[in-house]
Amino acid sequence: MKVLKFGGSSVANGERIKCVTDIVAQAAEREKVAVVLSAMKGVTDLLIDAAHKAEEGAEGPKTILETIRTRHFEAVRYLFAPTDQSAALTPLAIMCNELEEILHGVELLRECSPRTMDLVMSFGERLSCRLAAAYMRTRGMDAVLVDAREIVATDDRFGSAQVDFAKSYALIEKKLASIPGTAVIPGFIGATSKGVTTTLGRNGSDYTASIIGAGVRADLIEIWTDVDGVLSADPRIVPDAFVIPEVSSEEAMELSYFGAKVIHPYTMVPAVEKDIPLLIKNSLNPSAPGTLIAAAERIRRDSARPITGIASIEGISIVNIEGGGMMGIPGFAARIFSALARDGINIIMISQASSEHTICLVFRTEEGERALSALSRELALELETKRIARFELVRDMLVVSVIGENMHGTPGMAGRLFSALGRAGISIRVIAQGSSERNISFVIPEKDHTRALRTLHAEFLSGFGPAESAGKAH
Repeated sequence: MKVLKFGGSSVANGERIKCVTDIVAQAAEREKVAVVLSAMKGVTDLLIDAAHKAEEGAEGPKTILETIRTRHFEAVRYLFAPTDQSAALTPLAIMCNELEEILHGVELLRECSPRTMDLVMSFGERLSCRLAAAYMRTRGMDAVLVDAREIVATDDRFGSAQVDFAKSYALIEKKLASIPGTAVIPGFIGATSKGVTTTLGRNGSDYTASIIGAGVRADLIEIWTDVDGVLSADPRIVPDAFVIPEVSSEEAMELSYFGAKVIHPYTMVPAVEKDIPLLIKNSLNPSAPGTLIAAAERIRRDSARPITGIASIEGISIVNIEGGGMMGIPGFAARIFSALARDGINIIMISQASSEHTICLVFRTEEGERALSALSRELALELETKRIARFELVRDMLVVSVIGENMHGTPGMAGRLFSALGRAGISIRVIAQGSSERNISFVIPEKDHTRALRTLHAEFLSGFGPAESAGKAH
């Protein structure tokens, strides 16, 4: 079996749903497939906005609900013959009425709990799947709508529910084995043991596809999005960026974490654990070969290409902690990390000199001020007694990460990288490299973003990919 997942831009309207059906129909001719769909592009945000407005008692929910209803009804009118439209519209109208009642309840209570928000958000995927499955059947396909809440078992951490993999895999295998045709499954949602609707958090539909693929031990999971694949750099900044034909799972996770937004690293875990390859494809350009993500030993690697890709994260702040009183004090770093954890602050990078005189922490800009406040409270005594000389907050910075399996064990990679940046006149504030040697990350001023990425791409990737293969987005 093959699992095909289509994102919001791929099912944004009737025209896009028709293209998706063409792709699914072609795949279903060759093998059994399961299809996972996101909500129409922008609908989840509309649902969240509607719930918040209902909680506030504002008039907005009715207008938003009408927008959602209109978009789905217009898709029906585009896709279905006039004689078939009534049958397609009725179940969608019933679902929209149910959503309206839920929002009315929120408005009356002036409260939208996380549990209720999950139920409201679930309507996006459920509407798009009911519409798409009905259209597939008019095209002669044996399409069966499968409620993800019957096969994806989770706990009750609403908003980002944790999946019970053993239970889910058993349910998935049994359910999909009983369906001779094509299963159409809403992404992003699951249910507790009591049948209460939950959502899987950020990039939940990709996660659903990975879970479904692992549950049926699929040969391949295809993630259809609106880009041609994983790119060597951001093409908005590097004009000659190109699609990388194949990357290892580890490289893909590194690239995704450091800004390449094709697929979120967490969503790949079930597929990676079951050694199932993922293929990133573009539903707007189906003929493009895409990018294959698989275990390192299954990848055909260009040994001449020194790195795989370059990624970056904008909006970064640095907090420097300096002081001779930190030297040789056991547990000092643990206090720093505990203080930040209590305030829910995530550290992107850490760098410490062997002298233990300075510790450098890297955060998203919106967390930099909070981090400084948390550390000031935790280390107030050390500041007063001069064991810590000072804190320094540096804003308007950028993380750049150079990633690739071929970097491992290759002498001179770091020297070549920093020499290229030096020739370009770019100053580096922080450096970090893992022992896997798969990633060298560093922090530079945001003003040097374009110059740094173009310099590194020219240094390491010039001549390894045709510029015309670059995607339109990253």
